[in-house]
Order: sequence, then structure tokens, then C-alpha cells
Amino acid sequence: MACVNPDGTLSESAKALLRALAKPTAAEEIASQVGQPLFKVRSSLRELTAAGLIKEAGEKFLITESGKTRL
Repeated sequence: MACVNPDGTLSESAKALLRALAKPTAAEEIASQVGQPLFKVRSSLRELTAAGLIKEAGEKFLITESGKTRL
């Protein structure tokens, strides 16, 4: 499941993940909030981190300014 579509827009699942990161949140909490399996959430988190839309802080993730702009 790609977070960034070929045209550069974000998928609905990516937007849901970004919205779940209003505060630093662990992957398990995100999975619970968005109703997706943890393995899919972890994959999406890797993709969003690589795109610079989120960053990892210890065991939690938070949205970057770039991520906020893309929402």
C-alpha cells in the first residue's frame, strides 16, 4: 500500500496516519487509531519517514512541518 500516489498526492491511509500524529505516537497506538494491522502501519511509517513527512523520536513518530503542509 503506497502512501504517496504516482502523481505526488497522499493516499487516504497516509492522511489518516499523519492526522494520528498530532502528538508523538508509537506505531502500536497508530495502528489502533487508524484500524490497520501493525505491519502495514510500520511499512507506511517507513515510507512517510523517507519522504520527510514524519520523523522518529525514540520509539514514537511525529509529523514534520512538511507533513503538516501536505495535509
